[in-house]
Amino acid sequence: MEMEQYYEVLKTISDESRFKIINILLNYDLCVGGLAKQLNISKPAVSQHLQVLRKIGLVTGEKRGYYTHYVVNRSLLKQVGEKIIEIASKSYNGGCQREQTGECECQCQCNKR
Repeated sequence: MEMEQYYEVLKTISDESRFKIINILLNYDLCVGGLAKQLNISKPAVSQHLQVLRKIGLVTGEKRGYYTHYVVNRSLLKQVGEKIIEIASKSYNGGCQREQTGECECQCQCNKR
């Protein structure tokens, strides 16, 4: 997965309602009406959020009779989580990257030598 895709997923779930939808769908596969009741928001609002989540592949819909029930793409969610762990686990090199080339213009410690 490219870094832009990670950004899109994180940006999408940064919305409070979409984040709540993901959390609910991790425990229950619900339709729009069920999600609207759980979140205490309108069905059209839930549909809009689901459209955004479907567009990036975070949720999929499964038709069950008249209703579509939604489930989380756990694989994608895990990939994003693993990328965050990878980024957080990087070693800190202890200085400004531009310090070594003499190009540093910031007010960090490398300019105070």
